[in-house]
Amino acid sequence: MPATDATAPSPAAPGAAGGNGDRPVPAPPTVQGRVGRIEAAVHLGFAVLLVASVVRYVMRHSPADNVLVLGLAAAASLLYAVVALLSARGRHSVTWVVALVAVWAALVVAAPSFAWCSFALFFLCRSALRGAASYILAGTITLATAVGLFRLGNGTDVAMLLGPLAVAVMLTLIYDRIQHDAEEQRRLHAEVSLAQGQLAASERRAGTIAERERVSREIHDTVTQGLASSLLLLEAANREWPGAAARDSLRHATTLLRGSLAETRSLVHELASPGLESTPLPDALLLAARQYVPAATVVVTGGAAPVSPEVRHALLRVVQSAASNIALHASASAAALTLGYLPDAVTLDIYDDGAGFDPAAAAPPSTAGGYGLRAMRQRVEQLGGTFSVQSAPGEGTIVAAQLPVEGGR
Repeated sequence: MPATDATAPSPAAPGAAGGNGDRPVPAPPTVQGRVGRIEAAVHLGFAVLLVASVVRYVMRHSPADNVLVLGLAAAASLLYAVVALLSARGRHSVTWVVALVAVWAALVVAAPSFAWCSFALFFLCRSALRGAASYILAGTITLATAVGLFRLGNGTDVAMLLGPLAVAVMLTLIYDRIQHDAEEQRRLHAEVSLAQGQLAASERRAGTIAERERVSREIHDTVTQGLASSLLLLEAANREWPGAAARDSLRHATTLLRGSLAETRSLVHELASPGLESTPLPDALLLAARQYVPAATVVVTGGAAPVSPEVRHALLRVVQSAASNIALHASASAAALTLGYLPDAVTLDIYDDGAGFDPAAAAPPSTAGGYGLRAMRQRVEQLGGTFSVQSAPGEGTIVAAQLPVEGGR
């Protein structure tokens, strides 16, 4: 190599970080896009530097010297393109990289001006290979570049020999840290994706359970209660037959069965309680109660104020369930509803003078019943309200609910 070849910069030819060769967890889209832009910049830089090095070499050397160097440069360019394409497709071939490094080592020893391009070659080796192979081939590039530059200095400039080695070590440490951070980000992304999937699955399960609970309450507060009351009326009619009381019981049972059929259709079509949504709330509550307790009354306190559809629906269901319990279990002679409007809440008290019971000793839900109190409490508490039952054997019962006026909005 003639000494007239201008001094080339110290290139980078560091080793690569270790790895097991397994394909990493896919990075987040932002990371993949950033890595893609960096790789594109590296490839563009290699092309620009290679062209500049070729032009510079041709201008400073005779045609006889150009043949070998230009042939090596063309072969290195072709191999670089092949390795870059395989790496972009996730295929890491050690054979192609070894061929590229061998050709490049010969080129940089013959013409140190091409050492500029060692930077791009370093990054390509790091992205194309994993494990010990990356270290070995990057080390080969480093040594070849150091030898070429040392020859350029006529074997007297130690800085030309040590410069590439020092730069290689520094860039290796920097690249290892970048690679570690990228892998950590991919790991965190994978954990977040897994957590999001688990959360979505939990939400779906919770939504399914909540929907089952809702349908269970709807069926209990409408169809089940109506059928139970109809059954009692039909049994009473059977005992009193053929008197007038039996006919009244049959008519009442027929009315309740028709109402249960309408409620069933309403549930199927996800409609509100038929005939009650357009009625003023006190009147709707009284109609709901009189389906089971014909003598029920209602008293309103405070200034009437609009409530949300969710609160209205909950109050209607509470009245239906409580009135059905009165008809089935209380043997009451009177039942009274008190609807109260407060500045930030609406209250409902349902009183009967029946047999009463011990709330603490109430039977748990089973196939025989027992869902009423639990369903009422769930309805009220899910809307941010409070629910209570006051009763004692022989002293009647008070079912009380308080719901915020903004509940469900």
